This record gives sequence, structure tokens and C-alpha cells, in this order.
Amino acid sequence: MSEFVTLNASEHRYEIAVDGELAGFTRFKDRGAQRIFFHTEVFPQFGGRGLSSTLVTGALTDVRARGLRAVPVCPLVANFLTKNPEFSDIADPVTGEVLVYLRK
Repeated sequence: MSEFVTLNASEHRYEIAVDGELAGFTRFKDRGAQRIFFHTEVFPQFGGRGLSSTLVTGALTDVRARGLRAVPVCPLVANFLTKNPEFSDIADPVTGEVLVYLRK
């Protein structure tokens, strides 16, 4: 089974594909140097394989490589960051300003 995480900039999301088939995504909205993650989804037929962790790892690795900061509004991304402190250096807290920005 081959898994690939890619940035789909036009859709503002990172996608994970399994054997060439879209299996899920994590959506974001950029605010300056912050990449705000607000929704993550792995399709039911791909559940139970740990793909959400693979997806978020790939997304955060890309965020770091681009010199950006990650803001985990999405509960799944927030939980991932709690369990994976190696990404804490690029994580910003969710603030009221961030939540207002998402509503725009």
C-alpha cells in the first residue's frame, strides 16, 4: 500500500492518497505566516489505518519546511500536536482573533 501526502494549494488543503485514490484531507486557511487547520477528514472506507496521523505529519512537515506556523483549530490536529511534541516549535495557540478570521 502506497500513501502520499500532497499540498493541493488551489483547494487550500493537504490530501492523502492511498494507491492513487484520494483517502482524506485536512483543510486550512492562511493568515500571514500562520496556516490555520480547521477540518480534517479521512473517508470511512480508509478508516482504522492511521492515515490521519500520516496526513497531519505530512502537512506539519510541509508547514515547517515553508517557515510557517500551524494553528490547530481542528480537534484532530490539536490532539495530534498534544501527542507529538516534536512539532510544538511550529504550533501557535488558537486565539479569538484566529476564530474571527476563520469566519470571514
